[in-house]
Amino acid sequence: KEQKLPPGELIDPNNPKHKKYVDYLHGRKINLSDYPFLITPNDEGRMATRIVVPYTYNNKIVGNTSRFLDDRTPKYLNVQQPGYVFGYDLQKPNYEVCVVVEGIFDALSINGCALTHDTINEKQANLLRKLDRRIIVVPDLDKTGLTIIDRALELGFQVSIPNWEIGIKDTNDAVRKYGKLPTL
Repeated sequence: KEQKLPPGELIDPNNPKHKKYVDYLHGRKINLSDYPFLITPNDEGRMATRIVVPYTYNNKIVGNTSRFLDDRTPKYLNVQQPGYVFGYDLQKPNYEVCVVVEGIFDALSINGCALTHDTINEKQANLLRKLDRRIIVVPDLDKTGLTIIDRALELGFQVSIPNWEIGIKDTNDAVRKYGKLPTL
């Protein structure tokens, strides 16, 4: 179901007012030209410190997440429909594999898909199967990752548990440490 995005502006690396948002994404090793990130610097209070990541399906906006740049909780505010898989529209027809991770920035850093939570529901599983390629789930290396492993195997998906060094808890951490290609 199509949704509206909050009013904002596209992030512009040449705009000095956007520096903190650009620096955040660069720090996460996210390529700004890979995705249409919005920011809301003119909003009041905490809403002025967020990056809005649009959710698309069939090239229509179907939701979004706001990533707040302050240290407060919650870090994310999601407007998401059941069964949504982030990055589904970004999968290319020539891809032979789809790497599925938990978080949006994990997916963006490797051109994968994200579940945006710690399990795979039936709608998500069916959507991933429609890609008609190998599905490899890479869990976060924490307690929630164990849940996702069991579910992925139950669904017949493959699982990869990389041997990353201590302190690297997810795919985006690995990309920041090793780079995209070595992480993949």
